[in-house]
Amino acid sequence: MRYFIFNGKSYSEGQAVLSPDSRAARYGDGLFETIRLVDGRLILPDEHFSRLWKGMQLLKFEVPKLFTPDKLMTEIIQLVKKNKLADARIRLAVFRGNGGLYDAENMQPNYTIQAWPLPLENGQLNHNGLQLGIFKDGVKSCDAFANIKHNNYLPYFMGALFAKENKYNDAVILNQHGRVCDSTIANIFMVKNETIYTPALSEGCIAGIVRKVLLQTLPAAGFEITETEISIETLKSADEIFLSNSIYNIRWVAGLENSSYRNPFIQKIDMALKQTNKEVFC
Repeated sequence: MRYFIFNGKSYSEGQAVLSPDSRAARYGDGLFETIRLVDGRLILPDEHFSRLWKGMQLLKFEVPKLFTPDKLMTEIIQLVKKNKLADARIRLAVFRGNGGLYDAENMQPNYTIQAWPLPLENGQLNHNGLQLGIFKDGVKSCDAFANIKHNNYLPYFMGALFAKENKYNDAVILNQHGRVCDSTIANIFMVKNETIYTPALSEGCIAGIVRKVLLQTLPAAGFEITETEISIETLKSADEIFLSNSIYNIRWVAGLENSSYRNPFIQKIDMALKQTNKEVFC
């Protein structure tokens, strides 16, 4: 049996803990973090909790003094031990409690912590390249909330359904200007003439933790990387494409609709990351 935590207490998987009046269920009033755990150790916890606290401030949560990263990290470790996991994907969701649109009972955070096992090969560069499609029926707004991982997930959710229906591994999400934003679960990078490009935060993409590490690490390793605007046509004309997120680090893309890509430069990137930042790219 697997367990999860709701507001500090442990429950068996499948137990109901939310009321129909929950603002999380009614409005998606909350945000979340997905954190990788390797050999019982959280990867980049300070970065994840920094982003979470920034998001709670942006969403106007009133955070109690006892609600701290240390408290949450302790409960995460307790949960993975109870679930007998060494390598795990952790999902920490923070959300408001009950109430209507104008009458929340309070502004304090409720939270859940869940943990799932990860395969041994997780975090290694994939042997079979991903196949991507382009989702055009919904777009991501470039607004004040675009860079945080909030629970208003409709473009990503529908993009994931589009990918599944069309037998893609993932889908490219576009922003309100019709340019590349990110994918349903990852940040997007492209290589052209041995320069790496990724959409700027102003383009509406999630402020990914591994994205931030790549922007800091790769220049020091001798790679040129630029944040910019990327059109669909520019992405399709790339020499190589890869995705990044906190669970699998980087994965190379073999196809985008009818365009095909190899990965020799991405292999160099992967090797450099493993040499320069072994704690993250393990």
